[in-house]
Amino acid sequence: MKNSKGFKVSGVILAGILIITGLAGCSKKVVNEDVDVRVGYFPNITHSQALVGREQVSFQKAIGTKNNVVWKLFNAGPAEVEALFAKAIDIAYIGPGPAINGYSKSKGDIQIVAGATDAGAIFVSKKGMVIKNLKDLNGKKIAVPQFGNTQDLTLRNILSENGLKDKTKGGTVEVRQASNADILSLLKKGDIDAALVPEPWGSRLIKEAGANIILDYKELFRQGKYTTAVVVVRTEFLKDHPLIVENFIKAHVDVTTYINNNPEKAKVIVNKQITELTKKGIEKDVLDAAFKRLTITNNPEKNSVLDFVKFSLQEGFLRLNPDTKDLFNLTILNKVLKEKGQVQIK
Repeated sequence: MKNSKGFKVSGVILAGILIITGLAGCSKKVVNEDVDVRVGYFPNITHSQALVGREQVSFQKAIGTKNNVVWKLFNAGPAEVEALFAKAIDIAYIGPGPAINGYSKSKGDIQIVAGATDAGAIFVSKKGMVIKNLKDLNGKKIAVPQFGNTQDLTLRNILSENGLKDKTKGGTVEVRQASNADILSLLKKGDIDAALVPEPWGSRLIKEAGANIILDYKELFRQGKYTTAVVVVRTEFLKDHPLIVENFIKAHVDVTTYINNNPEKAKVIVNKQITELTKKGIEKDVLDAAFKRLTITNNPEKNSVLDFVKFSLQEGFLRLNPDTKDLFNLTILNKVLKEKGQVQIK
C-alpha cells in the first residue's frame, strides 16, 4: 500500500510538474531587464505601426514592465541614422535608403529586422501639364523630398529606363530636393513641373495643387511591391537584448495585423497621432486616398531593397558596393510569424 500510495503521489507531483512546464513553454517570455528601449519614428502614415502601437501602448506591454519604451521623433532618415550610430536610439522605423546607407557606413552595425510599409508614393505633374510619355520629362524640373531617399532613387531609375539623366550627371532633367511642404508650394506656383513624393503628400498635391498623376504607386516600381519603410535595430542592441527585440517584433506583427483587420479604426488612430505630433491633422478624403496607396506589412521586400542598393551605387550615393549578406536579419521575425501561424519570409 505504501509503495502504491507513494507511486500515486509521485505520479501526481510529476504530472503537476509536466503541466507547469508545458504552460511555461506556451507563455510569453517576460523580460525584466530595466532597459530603456529607444525607438525612432516619423509622424508619417508610412510609419503606421509605430503610431498605432504608440497610441495603444502595444510595444510597452510587450517588452515587460521593468523595461520602458522611449519614443524619439524624427523628420529625416539621415538624422535617424546618426542617432543609431550615436546609440541614442536602439530600434527605428526608417526608409530603405537611409537603412542601406547606415548599414554600409557602419559595416553592419544596423540590420533590417522587419518590413513596415510598401509603396505609398506617387509621381505627379503640375496643374495643366499632362505627361503621357515619360520621355516628355526631358527638360523638366522635378522635386523629391530628399536626395538618396526612396522616392529619389525611384525617380532616377525611371529617368534611366527612359534614357534620361539628372543635369548634374550631364542630363537634361533638373532634380530638386525640397521638403514635402515646400514641394506643395512650388507645384502650386508652377516653379517645378513634377514631383515624386510619399503619401499623404501625393494626395494633397492632387487635391490642393490640382496635380495630375504621371505614375501611380503600382506603376512606379515592381508593381507596388517595393518597401517604403522598414524596422532596423542596432546589431549590438540585438545581441545584448534578444528577448526584448523578439517581444518588440511580436508587438510589431500584432499591430500590423490589427491595422490590416481594422483599417478605418487604424486611420483614425494614425491621424490622431499625427495631429498630436505635428499640430496638423490630415483631411479624411486625403487620408483615405493615401491609405489606398499603402500596404502595411511585415515583409521588407528584400529584392526591392537590393535594387535600391544597386540604384544607390549607380547614382553615387554609395561609393563602394556593400556586402549585403547581413543587411537582413529575419530570424526573429520568422520565428514570430511561425508561432502565429503566418507565412514566413524567405
